[in-house]
Amino acid sequence: MIDEMRLKILTEGAKYDVSCSSSGSKRKNEGGMGNGYAAGCCHSFTPDGRCISLLKILMSNNCIYNCKYCPNRLDADVRRVSATPEEIAQLTIDFYKRNYIEGLFLSSAVEKSPNDTMERLVRTVKLLRTQYRFHGYIHLKGIPRADEALIREAASYADRMSYNIELPSEASLKLLAPQKSKESLLLPMKQLAREKAVFREEKRKGLFLPAGQTTQMIVGASPEPDGQIVRLTQSLYRNMGLKRVYYSSYVPVVHDSLLPDLPAGQLREHRLYQADWLLRFYGFTAEEIAPENENLPLDLDPKCAWALRNMHLFPVEVNRAPLEMLLRVPGIGGRSAQKILEARRYTKLGFEHLARMRVVLKRARHFITANGKFYGAENETAVRGLLTAGEKNENAEQLSLFGTSETALSALTGEL
Repeated sequence: MIDEMRLKILTEGAKYDVSCSSSGSKRKNEGGMGNGYAAGCCHSFTPDGRCISLLKILMSNNCIYNCKYCPNRLDADVRRVSATPEEIAQLTIDFYKRNYIEGLFLSSAVEKSPNDTMERLVRTVKLLRTQYRFHGYIHLKGIPRADEALIREAASYADRMSYNIELPSEASLKLLAPQKSKESLLLPMKQLAREKAVFREEKRKGLFLPAGQTTQMIVGASPEPDGQIVRLTQSLYRNMGLKRVYYSSYVPVVHDSLLPDLPAGQLREHRLYQADWLLRFYGFTAEEIAPENENLPLDLDPKCAWALRNMHLFPVEVNRAPLEMLLRVPGIGGRSAQKILEARRYTKLGFEHLARMRVVLKRARHFITANGKFYGAENETAVRGLLTAGEKNENAEQLSLFGTSETALSALTGEL
C-alpha cells in the first residue's frame, strides 16, 4: 500500500500536466466496475482549472532526464519516491470504491530506461483491466523512445494516451530538454494514429484508444511566438488526429539560467485556447489567426482581431449569411449560429431575436445587420476602441468555469 508521504509527492509531481481531461471514450461496463462510456467519467474542477475527478499520479519522480523546466529533473534536489504497478492499481480501486474518483491519469518520470518505465505503466493498466476488471476511464502518459510493442499494448488498455510536445521547436528542445527530440515525440503519435486508423478500417472487435490522443505545450519557457505555436497546433490536428492540444503557461518552479525568471502570464495562454477553438470549430486556419512570427494580441480575442483586419467583409446580414460567415462574426458562437439558421426559416430576425439567442451584441453589432438595420460603430478605429474597452471591463483571464454566467458559458462552449 502507498504510504501518505509517497502519495503526496507523486500526486504533487503530476499536477503540472494539464492534458488530462476525459472525453470521447466508448468503454462500457461489461461485468466489472466503473464506466468510461461518454459521460461515465464525471468531473469536478478547482478554481485554477485542475480536474479532480481523476486520480492524477506519477508512478515515479526519479528521473534520468534533465529537462531544465521540470521540478523532477535529474539534478533537482527533491525527495525521490516510486510506486509499484500493484500499489497504483490497488490505490485506484480503493479510491474508486470510496467514490473519490471516476478514473486514473497515470504518468511517470523516466526511471532506469524508457522501456523499463513504459513496461511498468503498461503492467499497471493491464492489472486494472484484467485482474480488477476496471472499466473506468484511464489516461496514460506515453514514454518517448519506448518500444513500439509497448506503445501498442498500452493503447489496447488505455482510453487516452498523450505524448507531450513540451516545447514548440526542435531548437528549444535541444536547449532545455536535450534527451528529448521532436522525432522521439512525434513518432509514437504517428504510430498510434496509424494503428487506430487500421483498427477502425478493419472493424476489429474491442477498443483501441477510444478517446484518442492529446498533447501539451509549455508557453513562455522558450521564445517561439504564438503564430508558430498555432501553426504547430494546426499540423498536429491535421496530421496526428489529436483530440486536444493543451497549453500550460510557464511558471518558474525551478531556477536555471536558460529559463525566464518571470511567469508567462495566463492571458497569453487564454488567447491560445481561444485560437485553438477557432481552429477546431470555427473553420479558421492558423494563417488567418496570426502571422507566424507574431504573438496574438492581448487586448483583443483572436476572432475580433481577425474581424478588424477584414472589415471589408462586414457587415453581414444575419438573415442571409451562410453558416461559415456567421461563425466568423465576433459574438456569434457555434450554438448561436445554428439557432439563427433555424429561426430565420420562419421569420425575419431582428436584434431583439438575436439577444434572446444569447448573441453577444456588444461585439456582434459592429459586424452585422439584422433585417437591414445596423447599430454598430461607423469606422474601424471606433470599433477597435469599443472592443478593447469591453475586454478591459470584462477583465479577460484564463478560461474558467467560475465567475459570471456569460464567462462560464464561454469557457464551456468556446463561443467568441
